[in-house]
Amino acid sequence: MTINILQEPFKTPFQTPPFELITEDNYLPAFKELINKAKDEINAIVNNSATPDFNNTIVALEKSGGQLGVISHVFFNLNHAETNEQIQTIAREVSPLLTEYSNDIWLNDKLFLKVKEVYENQDQADLSAEQQQLLNETYKGFVRKGALLEGDARERYRKITTELSKLTLQFGENLLTETNSFQLHVSNEDELKGLPEGVMDAAAALAKSQEKEGWVFTLQFPSYMPFMKYAQNRELRKQMYRAYSKRCNNNNKHDNKLLIQKIVSLRVEKAKLLGYESHAHFVLEEHMALHPDKVNGFLAELLEASIDVARQDVKDVEAFASENGLEGALQRWDYPYYAEQLKAKKYGLDDEATRPYFELKKVEQGVLGLATKLYGLSFKENSSISVYHDEVKTYEVYDEKGTFLSIFYVDYHPRTTKQGGAWMTSFRDQHHDDDEDVRPHISIVCNFTRPTETKPSLLTFNEVQTFLHEFGHALHGMLSQVSYESLAGTSVYRDFVELPSQIMENWATQKEWLKDVGVHYQTGEVIPDELIQKIIDSENYQSGYATVRQLSFGMNDMAWHSLNEAFAGDVVEFEKQSMAATELFPLVDGTAFSTGFAHIFDGGYAAGYYGYKWAEVLDADAFEAFKENGIFDKATAHKFRTEILEKGGTAHPMTLYKNFRGHEPSIEPLLKRSGLKK
Repeated sequence: MTINILQEPFKTPFQTPPFELITEDNYLPAFKELINKAKDEINAIVNNSATPDFNNTIVALEKSGGQLGVISHVFFNLNHAETNEQIQTIAREVSPLLTEYSNDIWLNDKLFLKVKEVYENQDQADLSAEQQQLLNETYKGFVRKGALLEGDARERYRKITTELSKLTLQFGENLLTETNSFQLHVSNEDELKGLPEGVMDAAAALAKSQEKEGWVFTLQFPSYMPFMKYAQNRELRKQMYRAYSKRCNNNNKHDNKLLIQKIVSLRVEKAKLLGYESHAHFVLEEHMALHPDKVNGFLAELLEASIDVARQDVKDVEAFASENGLEGALQRWDYPYYAEQLKAKKYGLDDEATRPYFELKKVEQGVLGLATKLYGLSFKENSSISVYHDEVKTYEVYDEKGTFLSIFYVDYHPRTTKQGGAWMTSFRDQHHDDDEDVRPHISIVCNFTRPTETKPSLLTFNEVQTFLHEFGHALHGMLSQVSYESLAGTSVYRDFVELPSQIMENWATQKEWLKDVGVHYQTGEVIPDELIQKIIDSENYQSGYATVRQLSFGMNDMAWHSLNEAFAGDVVEFEKQSMAATELFPLVDGTAFSTGFAHIFDGGYAAGYYGYKWAEVLDADAFEAFKENGIFDKATAHKFRTEILEKGGTAHPMTLYKNFRGHEPSIEPLLKRSGLKK
């Protein structure tokens, strides 16, 4: 009998997944078998006749389903980064099975009674602070996942969670399909005036790969955004904008409007079953913000500070566009183009001026080198570790003493098999297994500009910032030093998890670091001081507009998840009202934002998208410590590492933050950094 490779611990160096040996046919049987095995482990806890205690109940529960967790990480990471029709079909079958298995744990009365007994008698146990945290989180987890429900309410909860697992998965599949379904094929070069050589080269390479003449542009960000910024052809910009902004709002089989109605309605019903007024009330109980009123007040405070600046930003671009021949009103598909032109005029700077200095290979060296300077880490490339695509690279990561810390995967470029955006994930999280420190397998997945036949991958400045951002998440995972997997790395409150990522972005505008990464890919010239100064001077260009745009996303999220009854209305009209206070342009018929808002409908950010701005308050305040002591100060970095990065979710985020900074964060550094307050 052939053993399914997914059902046993991987027999590879560092126990990394042997991707070359795994086939799609392995997944479904392995999931079913490992779910049954995990259920047996739960039954063993329930049937244990010994008095429930921390080890035989809480730790045993924490360790149950270990291999199931491993293959879940592998499978769902591939479904986002390297999917296909067979994987998507398996996901649709497996997701409800995993939800059912999860519900069988959280709704197990006998198991909950054991957990409750340990929880209520914790004063009699000699528990460390981390053990107390795990116990409290476990008990809360049961309560928040329906353990106190009875009868019909319990069965309804099961049905809701199963249905939500299917609907959110379908949302993401639809968005990927719609993103891939549009291409702009241009055969007349005169229609592409203004586009930089590198953008043209990439479009030509794509056309050639499809055996087409001319140039092909897509809705993937490295193709879409440069087109919107540089293409002089207004009609083609409009065509691209409308295609991007109508994704999943085309009244076809990939339309997401009905899915949104179902998702938000089921989330309301689930929250009410659990005793909460809305999904936002339920979610925010486990966030630093605690309550929707605090989030809405925070968003309103930032909007008040930024809206006038944003309106002036738009007026400046409108005036510039009018002076430069635009007839009629400035439209949404005009804004990126004229804003970029104005930036070039004001600062002598645009993305194409800096791109030759940001070769991906050199930027990667600089980003990894920053971790060396701050934390003493070293990165050793290992090409023998199996990967899921030949573009993926792997590194072994070691600390300053030469102790192994992590495996680090990097996957940089867009594919039709990959979701859009950029994210950090893990194939295994750090934890202790008895006396062994099990080290993590961390990955960052991006959609950076591809190399062409004539040029290496040259990044925009925004892509450099994105790299730093995701690498900050990666450090949070790689440096984790906790005992229990459910508290490891990024397993923290959603409005705290962006602190380690966003603080890294600050180095992108520091001269000393830019000198390390900014080297011209052809001449070897280090990025000139004059160009660095232009980057710094332009840091707050359009900051009001950018802030209001981000706030509009948070307000949209909060509106959807503050609903306290089922929603069957017009998705686009609801969206319009939710974002009205932030609107700076006329609305465009047929477009919708919500139908492509994967963060909240196919991700973990429902009622939490505000966390990006919340964490900006934290990171601006935290980076003040580096500015006070030196941006490469090892003592400050060590404190940030030991008080925040290593701690995961072992304590309340505000406790961790104050341990690092010595005080609660202030909004003032953010307002000053963003140019919203002089």
